[in-house]
Amino acid sequence: MRAIWSGSIGFGLVNIPVKLFSATQDSRLNLDMLDSKNGAHIKYLRVNENTGKEVPWEQIKKGYLYNDEYVMLEDSDFEAASPKRTKIIEIESFVVENEIDDIFFETSYFIEPAKGGEKAYELLYQTLSKTGKAGLGRFVLRSQEHLAVVRPRDKYLLLQQLRFAEEVRSSEDLNLPKGIKLDKKELDMATELVKQYTTKFDISAYKDDYKAELLKIIKAKASGKKPAVKKLEVVHTKSDNLFDQLKASLGKPSTTKKRAS
Repeated sequence: MRAIWSGSIGFGLVNIPVKLFSATQDSRLNLDMLDSKNGAHIKYLRVNENTGKEVPWEQIKKGYLYNDEYVMLEDSDFEAASPKRTKIIEIESFVVENEIDDIFFETSYFIEPAKGGEKAYELLYQTLSKTGKAGLGRFVLRSQEHLAVVRPRDKYLLLQQLRFAEEVRSSEDLNLPKGIKLDKKELDMATELVKQYTTKFDISAYKDDYKAELLKIIKAKASGKKPAVKKLEVVHTKSDNLFDQLKASLGKPSTTKKRAS
């Protein structure tokens, strides 16, 4: 793995040299854009709006539109905005882990101690594990400031980016059901259905079936075969048919249990 960020975690007056590594990877099929007329590969070009000519990467700068004019930024400007947070993830407070709403969680990163930081790293790991707390702090990655939480996992520390409160939309605009009355027998039957389908959480039981099926179609088309088209019509349950649908569902085996067995 290649480190995507290196710096320190500030823990009181203790600075722990660390490296961040991406904890996730993309498993989606790499699909390219093609011209439907001749199958030619479509490429993106970075074009100067005024001249129409392609611009090489080394000539490209970032800018911000301010008062109808662009202000061009240099690499030094991003660091100058917060020199400390480009190098240090300073833990500003400690919170109970389960008090953080899941809606705020974003990308996850493994934290590895850099040379000389092993003991301080272990101290922070064991302290967070013992107290059941997580450390909140801010840092700059790829010219953006991120709120982050440092959490203990199996034998290591994990950093997870958090969305700022301003990035989460309000649910007040949702058109939610009002004044709906449920029969007790419907609620009891739905509860039984939940009990029947309840299993111990095992992420390995879930596979990307869609990707596998799409790959089958790709291979079939590559060999000159015409893939069979599966038709599916979704029938929505009517409100006066809830009990019968729930009752019928109780007799059906859980697909997740079948996968896990």
